[in-house]
Amino acid sequence: MENKDVLVQRTGRLGHLVLNRPQAMNALNATMITIVADALDEWEADDAVESVLISGAGERGLCAGGDVVSIYHDALSGGGHASEAFWRAEYHLNARIKRYPKPIVALMDGVVLGGGVGISAHASHRVVTERSRVGMPETGIGFVPDVGGTHLLSRAPGQLGTHAALTGTMVSGADAIAMGLADHYIASEAVPGLVAELSERTAGAAVARWGQVAPESGLMQQRWWIDEAYAPDCAETILERLVRVGDPGAEAAAKTIAGRSPTAVSVTLAALRRARTLPSLEEGLNQDLRVSLRSLRWPDFLEGIRAQLVDKDRNPAWSPATLAEVSAEVVAAAFAGLGERELALSAPQK
Repeated sequence: MENKDVLVQRTGRLGHLVLNRPQAMNALNATMITIVADALDEWEADDAVESVLISGAGERGLCAGGDVVSIYHDALSGGGHASEAFWRAEYHLNARIKRYPKPIVALMDGVVLGGGVGISAHASHRVVTERSRVGMPETGIGFVPDVGGTHLLSRAPGQLGTHAALTGTMVSGADAIAMGLADHYIASEAVPGLVAELSERTAGAAVARWGQVAPESGLMQQRWWIDEAYAPDCAETILERLVRVGDPGAEAAAKTIAGRSPTAVSVTLAALRRARTLPSLEEGLNQDLRVSLRSLRWPDFLEGIRAQLVDKDRNPAWSPATLAEVSAEVVAAAFAGLGERELALSAPQK
């Protein structure tokens, strides 16, 4: 029986992948990753396919991330093997999208979170609209941005990426462009026209035809306090600086971070600083697997998913409860090598 979680379509010059779980905001499962990867393999060898489009079904957005409830149950069972297999396949796909030899247009309309960023923000043509809400909200569930998210956010101007990663805040389409997560801005009402034109013209020409100047980034206007507050490599110090700024935006950020998992916040900050020095997306994804597998053993990961997505009481009991209690040993252990279980991706040699 054909799987309908991803619609694989061909129209003219275009190969179109539609993430098709609108009831779950198109959250990615293992089967979807396989379907997308197989389609990319097939279309790479097909000269009739000139461009690929990735979009999401329904009105809410491209993709709300990975199916973390399934990961929760896998971790709860004590195994974690299915989660590891999923992450390996997902991270390979993230790298595949980055290095794909044909243009990939990612339509980042509506909500694009977590794994949705991984399947879109590494594409060659990343399109946002006035409806776009892009974010890596992992610290709110006791997890750390993965799918190459720390690679991308560590390279955002100033400390914008640190702000986005630690708070888990969603940013606008204009902000996403300013941060380097997207390239092109169109009106949401122009989406059908863009999709139609992609079947007849090159990706560059079609996107240029419908693109417009993005509005000013509100986040960029706040760099005067973001860059200063998030400069330290210590999460406690960042929180102290945010409280001292005296700006409503900084106060809101401090309150948000104080409610996130202290372990996840501490490891996320370290992951960003490490990712900034790694030479390629592939090296960043290798780091992501190390951290993701270690996070399965943190009490905060199960507790965060329980509170946010299972019981939905929105009242996680983090352990440890404060940033001061997160040991340097726990943070360092998150990055320890995996031996034979390493992802071992490498960037193509130039």
